[in-house]
Amino acid sequence: MKKFPLIILTFILTSGIGSWYEACTRIVYKGPDNTVITARSMDWRDEIPANLWVFPKGIQRNGQVGPLSVQWTSQYGSIISSSWDIASSDGMNEKGLVANMLWLGESKYPEFNPKGKQKGLAISMWAQYFLDNFATVKEAVDHLKTDPFIIVSDYIPGTDKFTTIHLSLSDASGDNAVFEYIEGKLVIHHDPKYTVMTNSPIFEEQLALNKYWQGIPGTIMLPGTNRAADRFVRASYYINAIPQTSDTRTAVASVFSVIRNCSVPYGITSETEPNISSTRWRSISDQKNLVYYFETVFTPNTFWVSLKDFDLSPKAKIMKLDLSNFQTYNGKANKDFKESKPFKFLGL
Repeated sequence: MKKFPLIILTFILTSGIGSWYEACTRIVYKGPDNTVITARSMDWRDEIPANLWVFPKGIQRNGQVGPLSVQWTSQYGSIISSSWDIASSDGMNEKGLVANMLWLGESKYPEFNPKGKQKGLAISMWAQYFLDNFATVKEAVDHLKTDPFIIVSDYIPGTDKFTTIHLSLSDASGDNAVFEYIEGKLVIHHDPKYTVMTNSPIFEEQLALNKYWQGIPGTIMLPGTNRAADRFVRASYYINAIPQTSDTRTAVASVFSVIRNCSVPYGITSETEPNISSTRWRSISDQKNLVYYFETVFTPNTFWVSLKDFDLSPKAKIMKLDLSNFQTYNGKANKDFKESKPFKFLGL
């Protein structure tokens, strides 16, 4: 019998410290004929209201941290899921680049000096910055290596919880990257094989954890709890075990089955296991066909949105799909979006 690696034991003993609020899962499916699909679950201890937004290209933005805010004009249109209408937590742009923000309790950001020289970007805009500016993961990684800004975080409104996030990117070619701030330094993990991410521990240790479980056939045993470590192992196994197909209906259904398997039943929370929080919603991004699927625990239907069917030109309107008050949509929901003023990203 294999010895239990020290890193595994350490994780089990420490997995109860970290993400007091969010415990999500993100997976990427790569099938034949350029079929690439990214899915994520949004797990949160309390209600986290979401709306869907379609942003055209040509929007002028700034990093919302004062005079040293990084500034840009969006090069690509996108569809995003907002959190409280103060942040983009998930989304896909017109080139098939997908960004997903997940909680990471170990995150530690560099100190931002409002009177210094380093540009800053509010953490609420981190995902949107990539969706606005890049078509591929490689472009985004090469840009970050130039040190164009630092992430500026703050407390979640109405709480004493400081926001600590890591972010993943995937693109239409199947490339992947994970960005984390560890001890004030940006750490970039860039490899097409990085198809799964959960919460604590840091991504390097997640990979080591999964390597151990790869020695145990998934048909014989898989860890079955809701902890981040177990969700990572199950997601890693199932995303490669489901049918490899270019049939969109089958591929999307298969990926939904995996992300649901890694979700946490509604009403399940634990004060002693803070990495366990109820799944509030799930999204799937079909990066080949530019279709965004969405479902929440409070509505009976899964619906979808075709990004190709929106006007994303610089003069186009900003559109919103209101998900408040348990509003329910069925099938293709493009027609249900309404013109709306954009929400204001939370900053300093």
